[in-house]
Amino acid sequence: MQRLDQQFIDNHWVASRGERRLPVTNPYTEAVIAEVTAGHPADVDAAVAAARRALPTWRARSGAERAHYLDGFADALTRRREALMRLSSTNNGKVLAEAAIDLDDAIACYRYYADQARALDARQGRPVTLGMEGVEARCYHDPVGVVGLITPWNFPLVTSAWKLAPALAAGCTAVLKPSEVTPLPERALAEIALEIGLPAGVLNLLHGDGEGIGAPLAAHPSVDKVSFTGSNRVGEAVMHAAAERTAGVSLELGGKSPILVMDDADPERAADWVMAGLYFNAGQICSATSRLLVHEAVAEPLYAALAERIDALVLGDPLAEGTTMGPMTSARQREAVQGYLAIAEQEGLAAVRDARHRELPGQGFFLAPTLYRDVPVESRLWREEIFGPVLCGRSVDSEAQAIRLANDSDFGLAATVVSGTAERARRIGRQLQAGSVWINSEQLVLPETGWGGVKRSGIGRELGPWGLAAYLEVKHQIGAA
Repeated sequence: MQRLDQQFIDNHWVASRGERRLPVTNPYTEAVIAEVTAGHPADVDAAVAAARRALPTWRARSGAERAHYLDGFADALTRRREALMRLSSTNNGKVLAEAAIDLDDAIACYRYYADQARALDARQGRPVTLGMEGVEARCYHDPVGVVGLITPWNFPLVTSAWKLAPALAAGCTAVLKPSEVTPLPERALAEIALEIGLPAGVLNLLHGDGEGIGAPLAAHPSVDKVSFTGSNRVGEAVMHAAAERTAGVSLELGGKSPILVMDDADPERAADWVMAGLYFNAGQICSATSRLLVHEAVAEPLYAALAERIDALVLGDPLAEGTTMGPMTSARQREAVQGYLAIAEQEGLAAVRDARHRELPGQGFFLAPTLYRDVPVESRLWREEIFGPVLCGRSVDSEAQAIRLANDSDFGLAATVVSGTAERARRIGRQLQAGSVWINSEQLVLPETGWGGVKRSGIGRELGPWGLAAYLEVKHQIGAA
């Protein structure tokens, strides 16, 4: 059993000051496979100090020089791809095919921001068109400074790439806190930093929980910005801590995303996109399209097609080739979802598929893929993020009703529209309150396009040029021509 009781600070593994230890569990075998330190505020102090020392030299490097290191991360992850896939599946519970997608996404992200770093050089000092004679202005982009990066457990190496790659490209130095639930894959980033010769202090990786590392990092007076992905409850606490010193924040929080299936949609194709949007990663996706709004004209064939596909899901060992859905990542998350299933039982929701329709594996934190239909809009299952393989459906009688119900949510992270014509789907998508809208598609998340939501789904954007801008401050020099 691994003992992760050291922190990566200033390019050295040093003993954590924390005395508490947390178990790291294989969600399929339910065995404890490691112990990780809960961390200590003194660890944060040391890591932030290292990042602050490294900042002047790192920010002075050209974008092309920083791009060299980002390409180094991509190359090293490529070499480790197979091993990290298996490690992620073992620690997180996702099937190997999904872990492969994660690794490829992370690699593509580092490649993209290497290109963005190189392009940043050419943007520095660009003249601004002015309406005043005899005056010139030039625009520069400076790094925010020392950034605290806090990532969740559902997509190891992916969400860290979304934060770390643009932060380093911008010239920031970073203190990264991966989830204490899935710390094993993220340790590779520290190993890679040493392997590629990343200057000391540019990346510091701290293991720990919210008490030991997360809260002290968010509140640290020498952290210039915090980027957090996770629950609304914790995100609000991060925002409050940053507000105490007027520090910047980026927040990617919860979702309750709709998928709209219109009357001209092909039920078979629609069923494939519904499945991909909800049962991927056992439903542990912030963008999960967990509210199904289906036109009554195609409701019956769609529910029949979904029942068939749910029955075809193979639950089991995530490392086994034939498995198509793994366990929940933790016993705690399984219990949280079971709480919603108990509410559904109390409310008498009509289950098209649930635990009564299949036998679960004898071990592991498994939940049966579940589908309810005709769910009242007042139900907590309809309105709250469940973060598990639970889909709630409602029939609609018009396009207008579908749009109204889709927007009737506290969240606005993502949405999907399925229609017989892309033109109609795009028109509907323009009326949806969401940061990303997929049109007759599975959930494609690309490094070139922005990621983030509206309403309670967060503040700011990751990925694309907007992801880089999140770690830059704009400076103008104005004077006589």
